[in-house]
This record gives sequence, structure tokens and C-alpha cells, in this order.
Amino acid sequence: MKIEVVNQTLEEVEELKTVKKVLERACKKEKLKDVSFNLIIVDNEYIKYLNSTYRNKDVETDVITFALEDEDSIILPGNFRILGDIYISLDKAKEQSIKYGHSLLRELSFLAVHGFYHLLGYDHMNKEDEEVMFKKQEEVLEEYGITR
Repeated sequence: MKIEVVNQTLEEVEELKTVKKVLERACKKEKLKDVSFNLIIVDNEYIKYLNSTYRNKDVETDVITFALEDEDSIILPGNFRILGDIYISLDKAKEQSIKYGHSLLRELSFLAVHGFYHLLGYDHMNKEDEEVMFKKQEEVLEEYGITR
């Protein structure tokens, strides 16, 4: 399992060490060993650029994912999977941690796990899918002791 955490902001974010461990827990929960993906921390300006360029939404967002397994042309030997990239806006995570009254660690962990499940193909486009995805997210966070 290879999880690369890249902080593209100028800020030191100590919480990212724990967030990586939370993502490792999520991989174990989903029985994923031979996987690789990236968690990239950016600012509002950059995530707005990504959202505008790839989703035609000219606004900041908290998390955006680029799942490589959505692309059928990528075939790897064996069972190794390259899942893709999770981008999180540090600015949005800080705003939302204040808005929801919990720690930055909780917000970053939630967004990272949320993005992880998107990389695996989960979504929340309807009520049933949302319930499945959010239940999985909360289980991972609770198992690691990260609560609201």
C-alpha cells in the first residue's frame, strides 16, 4: 500500500500524519493491500481552478477526486491498483471545521476518507448510495477514534 501525502500549501499541517494513518485504516477495512493513491493538500485558489477546469463549476470546493479506475484503458499487471488523486482545500477544511464545531483533524480526516471512497467508486447521488458511503466513512473515523 502506498499513500503519498503532498502538501502544496505554505502551511505546516501536523494533522496530515494522522490523516495518512486514517487512510491506511480505510484501506485495511476494505482489504486493499496492493493500492496506490495520492492525497494532495491545496488552497482555495487551486481547488477552484480544478473544479472549474474539470467540473465546469467556478467555485471553491472542499474535496475533489480524480479516480484512475474510471478510465478503462489503464491495465496493470497482477492485482495492483492505482486509485488516483484526492485534492483537499486546506482553506475550506479550516472553514468547515469552525462551521461544524470540530477539529481540523476531524475535518481533514473526513474529507480524505470521503475522497478515498469516491476513488473506489462510491458516490452519494441518491439516498441509498449516500447511506452506504457515509456509513463506511463514519465506521473508519470511529475505529480510529475521530469523532465530532
